[in-house]
Amino acid sequence: MPIRPFEQHTPRIHPTAFIDETAVVIGDVEIGEDSSVWPSCVIRGDIQSIRVGARTSIQDGTIIHVTHDSRFCPGGQPTRIGNDVTVGHKVILHACTVEDHCLIGMGAIVMDKAVVSTRVTIGAGSVVPSGKVLESGYLYVGSPVRQVRPLNPRELEFLEYSAENYQRLKERHRWMLRSATVTSDPIMPGLELPPATPKARIRRSANPKRG
Repeated sequence: MPIRPFEQHTPRIHPTAFIDETAVVIGDVEIGEDSSVWPSCVIRGDIQSIRVGARTSIQDGTIIHVTHDSRFCPGGQPTRIGNDVTVGHKVILHACTVEDHCLIGMGAIVMDKAVVSTRVTIGAGSVVPSGKVLESGYLYVGSPVRQVRPLNPRELEFLEYSAENYQRLKERHRWMLRSATVTSDPIMPGLELPPATPKARIRRSANPKRG
């Protein structure tokens, strides 16, 4: 897997995280516990830092970058992604903040200094302009995005389900990679495939956090 240093910075990947071998992670990047980075993603922390929390999935073809220090952006602008976030396929996150329990739809773009507050869903193909703050607990769609309506209880529950689903899926991929290093046989005696279906869990509150 191409995990590359840049100057004095080397990516810091939690041992339980999954990084696909076709993804590229560069420079001042941290990826937290049980998170996953899927095929053909680019996470480039060369001119500022990138932080990805726990149990967050960065799906296929996504690009995450930052903004450099200049008179137009003194100090530069990092990218911060929280815990239990689902980032869909071919998303661009650029020098922005995504808080916990969010879902960023496929092909969406979130621009510099935008803030996606906790428990927000952004529809596929939407664009969040620079500096825009999305209020917690709502669905946003469009280019530029507009607030459509509050998320209903089922949608709020899905935000947690999605993060848990990708946590299970990355374990299945890790199992396949481990088995491939031991034997070329399709079935390995003594190894048990992680479950594809969720275990029973205590249902959490569906009420959105405000703030």
